[in-house]
Amino acid sequence: MTEPAALHLAHTYELTQPALAGIRDLLDAAFDGDFSDADWDHTLGGVHACVRDGSGLLLAHGSVIQRRVVHAGRSYRVGYVEGVAVSAEHRRQGLGGRVMAALERVIDGAYAFGALSASDAGAALYASRGWEPWPGQLAAQGADGIEPLPDEEGSTYVRGALPARSGTLVFDWRDGDVL
Repeated sequence: MTEPAALHLAHTYELTQPALAGIRDLLDAAFDGDFSDADWDHTLGGVHACVRDGSGLLLAHGSVIQRRVVHAGRSYRVGYVEGVAVSAEHRRQGLGGRVMAALERVIDGAYAFGALSASDAGAALYASRGWEPWPGQLAAQGADGIEPLPDEEGSTYVRGALPARSGTLVFDWRDGDVL
């Protein structure tokens, strides 16, 4: 009889180098080599949800990191979801939902609201869990001021209590893809 897949939460600092290397390998494979060093950097520094089978094989991963977002003149501490992936041979078995449920508990308990940038493949999972596309504009605080991000509009999803679901979300700046 096969043991059920186990979900484990850990902060980045609690993960060993082999565990981190395994997460990076899963993300590289899941994103068909389109997971950059900057994407990897964005995935670190927060809480990771890892699903492993009985032998310890990593089947699914996601993390939530802290970001600052300005909306309607107020700065919010936001739980931003990064690096959600399920190994190709284990997709459509509910593992992505298990990862997201764990990350949502972290977001709901520690942050004003949650946000993420969804791929076309991932959007249905997030929508089915009550995440909503941000209907307003998006921007990032860059070195030269606020920079609009029109290409990200429609793929950024939010969860939780915002005073209004309109206006512009201004994210903190980071290297690589801003969102």
